Amino acid sequence: MAIPYRQEVLRKMVHLSSIWMPVSLFYLPWLFNVIMFGTFAVLNVLIEIAVFRRVPYVTPLYKKLFGKMARESEPGKFRFSGAPPMYASACLTALCFSPRVASCAFTVLILSDTSAALIGRKWGRHRFPNGKSLEGSLAFLLSGWIIAACFCLAGGLPGRIAAVWLGGVAVSCVAEFFNEQIHMDDNFTIPLLFGAVAEFLPLLLQ
Repeated sequence: MAIPYRQEVLRKMVHLSSIWMPVSLFYLPWLFNVIMFGTFAVLNVLIEIAVFRRVPYVTPLYKKLFGKMARESEPGKFRFSGAPPMYASACLTALCFSPRVASCAFTVLILSDTSAALIGRKWGRHRFPNGKSLEGSLAFLLSGWIIAACFCLAGGLPGRIAAVWLGGVAVSCVAEFFNEQIHMDDNFTIPLLFGAVAEFLPLLLQ
């Protein structure tokens, strides 16, 4: 069930507050990031399981802090929030990709996913059967292309690499579009798919 738009804005404000993650991925050592984000992922899993099992003290505090932003699950059915997949993805991104690729991947996740959600919910007029909108997907794609282009220009990357990165954004956009159909959180798939394309496809094209 879709949450109210105001609640969606609150959720995406929390999403935007994660902009420190691409900064960390770019500037801090990869091993530090792997350990830090891996630890955060495990802690979030444990906390959300504790909330589902109504553990005293943990559950009331969690509900007070995040209750208004969480999507409702079916009664009696456990479902992770976006935090554990996001931290797990950050851990794998730091482990598998170069700092520039990892940082761009998470900037796309945070900014482009937010753009798609807010613009799609507010101004989406052309709806697809899965509930997504053309306007939201275009917002993701265009913002992601701008982000990737900025990273490529700042790094002095050649045009063929930039073209690959733009393709990585398109692949990530597809993952965001079909996230419900493939039953995988796009906080997990978007950075990893972008990173895989941007990091490894240029090696195959050499």
